[in-house]
Amino acid sequence: MAFNIIVCAKQVPDTNVIKINPKTGTLIREGVPSILNNDDANALELALEIKDKYDDVHITVVSMGPPQANDLLFECIAMGADECVLVSDRAVGGSDTWATSNTLEAAVRKIGKYDLVLCGRQAIDGDTAQVGPQLAEKLGLTQVSYVQDFEISDDLKTITVQRQLEDGYEVLELQTPCLLTTIKELNTPRYMSMSGIFGEKKMTTWNAKDIEVDLTKVGLEASPTNVFRSFTPAPKGKGVILEGDTEKDIADELLVNLKEKQVI
Repeated sequence: MAFNIIVCAKQVPDTNVIKINPKTGTLIREGVPSILNNDDANALELALEIKDKYDDVHITVVSMGPPQANDLLFECIAMGADECVLVSDRAVGGSDTWATSNTLEAAVRKIGKYDLVLCGRQAIDGDTAQVGPQLAEKLGLTQVSYVQDFEISDDLKTITVQRQLEDGYEVLELQTPCLLTTIKELNTPRYMSMSGIFGEKKMTTWNAKDIEVDLTKVGLEASPTNVFRSFTPAPKGKGVILEGDTEKDIADELLVNLKEKQVI
């Protein structure tokens, strides 16, 4: 019997080049390339590592987004996923984390078979880290977030993980089926392969009707939270490098500068 893994992935704007309109406070998306969310790439890599080690492992990547998110799913298959599902419908557009997890729950239930669900810790365009845990609750799955190390028994029943904490980590053992959220310390995502790029692609697009999601629980109007304001922090001034022949000379110059600026 196949060991089925579902990976939730999101297409996000490349935050290295993204800008914010200072007047409207909204993201300027025109001309900004979209990429596979960083932590989701770690989730996919974990699934691929399991597939590399064990026979009869099937990986399905599911995403919610506009039609161009198929570019992301193409990349996932080229990396080694078996099939991809895109949920694309205006009815789910503008969803916050709660509404997004409702959509993903409906999609995962339609896929049906899963032994392990993997999500990235958070999306770089939102940084909430809420969708994975919300999805686990709605699916009734045991969950562990912030996974930085992973082991699975040869019978694919028992998983041992390290969960990152602020001052260390904790070791947890859980049984499949379960849901994990991954962080960058877990692994290094692989590149697309030539065989994956030019091989057969199994990609499906579903709308809200296909997944039978409750339309009163998805989309912008159903979302209980919204972004009040986005802004770019004001740039900091240039730093000052102090030079001197001795440490005392540098310290004296520092004191002079601080007094001039009325810091002391």
